[in-house]
Amino acid sequence: MTDEAEYVPPKVWTWRQGTGGRFANINRPIAGATHEKELPVGRHPLQLYSLGTPNGVKVTVMLEELLALGHNGAEYDAWLIKINEGDQFGSGFVAINPNSKIPALLDRSGPTPVRVFESGSILLYLAEKFGAFLPTEHAARTECLSWLFWQMGSAPYLGGGFGHFYAYAPTKIEYAIDRFAMEAKRQLDVLDRRLGEQPYLAGEDYTIADIAVWPWYGGLVKGWQYGAAEFLEVETYKNVNRWADAIGERPAAKRGRMVNRVTGDLSSQLHERHDAADFDTKTQDKVATPEGAPPA
Repeated sequence: MTDEAEYVPPKVWTWRQGTGGRFANINRPIAGATHEKELPVGRHPLQLYSLGTPNGVKVTVMLEELLALGHNGAEYDAWLIKINEGDQFGSGFVAINPNSKIPALLDRSGPTPVRVFESGSILLYLAEKFGAFLPTEHAARTECLSWLFWQMGSAPYLGGGFGHFYAYAPTKIEYAIDRFAMEAKRQLDVLDRRLGEQPYLAGEDYTIADIAVWPWYGGLVKGWQYGAAEFLEVETYKNVNRWADAIGERPAAKRGRMVNRVTGDLSSQLHERHDAADFDTKTQDKVATPEGAPPA
């Protein structure tokens, strides 16, 4: 492998399979399905196909918040998509999200199923469908959407940039880590300044902007993301920490973090969610064998 310091890009890039570190087995330069596989369908109006990453958590928190408000139409089946095993490249998943990324949602409540992909789009779709967590007054709505789209544009620098090179890349590259650590800290400062002005990103009320940002940046300052809390001195962002703690205490946020989760304490992992009772009866500590493996 060519030393990074001496690397000179060729005139035409070619794909070297097996390179790319932790995600080398699923990364590829072409789209589309790799195999035929239908998706399971449950009994609820909403079918979610996801994984408990920050983008997946956005949607499960939103759905649990809607249910907590009494929106029974937000009942959902959450199916686990194992991205490290390539589930996102099955034909059924690609039919819902041609970009092969989680989360993907299928709304079967009407005569014709509606597919929704990209986490921000799903949050906006659900907020409009149920009339919740999105202000109706023009200026307040605009502020909320500005922060929602801020997250869409900013998080790739945090995840694909800082997170990848700090935690996942096969080699530590000082330039890349410095570049994206600087940007991650700048983004945290943006949030900290805003949250010094208002309790939530869009103002006085908790909205889809907070639901979108919290799994990424709340997770970062609370130590869930990349093991980088000390490296980034996250304790210095007092307003972000206050906000992250406030959301983290919401019962719906706690439940949302559990759904489709496959890491951490077994009692915090609910691999699939098909009923509210599953939180009490089907977490991995209750369904796993004594050796910790799921039953056959």
